[in-house]
Amino acid sequence: MLLSLLAPPGPRPVPAAASEPAFGSVNYAVAVDESASLAPEDMKAEKAAAARIALGDVSSSSNVTVFGFAAAESDGQRAVDPVCPRTTLDKPGRESVGACVDKLRSRKKSEGTGTDFPSAIRQGVHDLSTGTDPSVPRVLFLLTDGKMDVSGSPKYGDPAHREAEGERQLELELKNAAEQQVQIWPLGFGPAPDRKQLDRIAAGGFQKGCVELPSARPKASKVSGAKDVGPTLEKIFAAAHCLRYERGPSNRPPATLEIGISPLATVGSIVVDKGDPEVTVTYLDPSGHEVPTSGTYRASRFELAGAGGAVEALKIVDPVPGIWKVKAEAPEGHRSLPVGVSVLWQGELRGSITMDPPSPQAGEKTTVTMRLQTREGYEIKDPDDYAGLRVRGELTGDGFAPVALDLSDDGKGADPDGSDGSFTGSVRIPKSAGGALKVSGTLTASGLSADTRSETGQVAPGVLPVTAALTLPDADTHPGSTVTGTLAVHNTSDTPHTLRLSVADLQDGLLSVTPAETEVKPGESGTRKVTVEVAPEDVFGDRLGDDGLRLGGTVTVVDTTDDDRTLVRSPLSVRVTPEPGIWDMYWWAFLTAAVVVVLAVLAVLAWLRQRRTRRDPFGLVLRLVSETGDILGEHPAGHGHKQWYEFAVVEPHRSPRIERRNHGPYAVQRSPEGGAVLRERGGRRTRLTASGQVPLTDSLSLALGEETRIRPPRTRTTRTRSTRWPRPSRSRTTTPSTPTTTPATGEGGSSSTYDSYL
Repeated sequence: MLLSLLAPPGPRPVPAAASEPAFGSVNYAVAVDESASLAPEDMKAEKAAAARIALGDVSSSSNVTVFGFAAAESDGQRAVDPVCPRTTLDKPGRESVGACVDKLRSRKKSEGTGTDFPSAIRQGVHDLSTGTDPSVPRVLFLLTDGKMDVSGSPKYGDPAHREAEGERQLELELKNAAEQQVQIWPLGFGPAPDRKQLDRIAAGGFQKGCVELPSARPKASKVSGAKDVGPTLEKIFAAAHCLRYERGPSNRPPATLEIGISPLATVGSIVVDKGDPEVTVTYLDPSGHEVPTSGTYRASRFELAGAGGAVEALKIVDPVPGIWKVKAEAPEGHRSLPVGVSVLWQGELRGSITMDPPSPQAGEKTTVTMRLQTREGYEIKDPDDYAGLRVRGELTGDGFAPVALDLSDDGKGADPDGSDGSFTGSVRIPKSAGGALKVSGTLTASGLSADTRSETGQVAPGVLPVTAALTLPDADTHPGSTVTGTLAVHNTSDTPHTLRLSVADLQDGLLSVTPAETEVKPGESGTRKVTVEVAPEDVFGDRLGDDGLRLGGTVTVVDTTDDDRTLVRSPLSVRVTPEPGIWDMYWWAFLTAAVVVVLAVLAVLAWLRQRRTRRDPFGLVLRLVSETGDILGEHPAGHGHKQWYEFAVVEPHRSPRIERRNHGPYAVQRSPEGGAVLRERGGRRTRLTASGQVPLTDSLSLALGEETRIRPPRTRTTRTRSTRWPRPSRSRTTTPSTPTTTPATGEGGSSSTYDSYL
């Protein structure tokens, strides 16, 4: 398994239970059919199911007994085979049950191969009711092919009447099970279990489960195949034990599987169906920390069982809520079977209850709201966390009979928003009411301990001496921050009144209110500033993830001068998220700066592009002019190399013409001021205006013709004598200039005389 354990840091200050929750223990008996009607693979599935019951339990105080059964069909045979005596399901107990379950086996013909249900139920009821506390649930799991067969059992009398006698004794044993408060949960194996008989057995035992919900009432189930044993068993096991069950993914190793644990969970087991005992598993909490398989880490307690078998379970007390990861690895040759993961958990769901107004008058309507919370006071908003919840309310008081309250979370009537974790209803105070009032609400859900909350009040006289109204907005904030509101007060009496402010329905230290007390002077009517402060970040520990937490407290205002009469009970919802980092705080500034940088880069690139374009020689028409001013030929310049078009004058004395020549003695480039620049071999540069000439040889000069930006077909230089050009001057000049355009390609200039033009 886990080869090295991370050294835990200092204790996490988040509020947590000091020990494992006391609720949730169950006494189990597991009866496993060993009759000949079961195929070998069904027997193997039954043994795996019996072991999973011990591994999946989340309470260290639960007990389990395991026995096999078939039928006694001759002298010396017995119907029941004890396998595992009553064993407490702490860590050693869970390991020992997994080992003794291997003693179960299919019987041989000589051992009695029938199916004696009455004897199996009798044994299970005896084991569960002898020396046990009747207040602890008693559950019998009956693993069978669902077909009673006592035809070969002499104890059921004459062969012709054995079937009828078996049915009669089955009825008696089911009645006894109901009287001894033993639930029976049948699980059918094989191709065709007798579903009708299994349903009858489930209905014949004790019907009241761990909670008064339909999901906790015993029912029969059928296993469709070997791959469905684990999920099917865990579902009925969760229902019988009032656990929540969540099935996760499966995949062949190596694989990382994810499974979620609810924020309501106080204790749970991550069950890993490895398929192959050679598979090793590592567990990571929602923060990505590898957790130990024994001991305490970050205020959670861990205990692994079944590590050497095909199924193992990591029990966690006070688990960190969120998505857990299960890393499954296996050596070569042991990777053919998929690894599956699931979670079984129990938790605590609490509520906070308010009346508005808290001191109503007789005949007046009051609105009652019950908000769902974890035991630390964190709000519950996800409907999946409280699926199947039943909420019952009641109003009691002096001068009237109890009145039932209808509290709902459907967004209808008095409930403003549906599926938000707040159950609301309204009730009219009877006109006969006088004196004390009490409103109560009870939450009941499978897998969650029941919780009852109440608020007391008083029937108000016609006019209260002091009235108050508190305004506190729901807020998104960070640890150490504050939420500000106002308290409006009005004192009609001639004496001062002291009001006490506090935060209720929340773990101490998470929220605090200031001022704790305020005095209202006689005849005063005004407002007070009220500040609610959120605890520092270290108080929340690992529970403060990226998504934050919702704190659901109640701010109470009590008039201590008027017999501690409650004036205000105002719900407060605060969403607390981690303090943002530099990026979260100043993302807009970083984004603005990035946009400015991008725009600047684009502007520079555009400028360079324009600059290169203005120096690009493409489109210049080079004219070769004779000493007498005749135009001997024209040559269109191309883009050139690094904005220089290189050329040579060939046959200067016979048939002079310009030809493109890489590394030729001459090169031209546009001038930013207009015209062009001629560069001669050796680096000498000369400005060539649109109407001027530059000598190339003693008898030839270079002039510019009419420009074109469309490249003409490549032809030899043409010659013409129809146009004359002014006689060129033999003097050479260099004229500095400043570029005004940006070329499109290449580079321009060099560290030479022409640098003064750029």
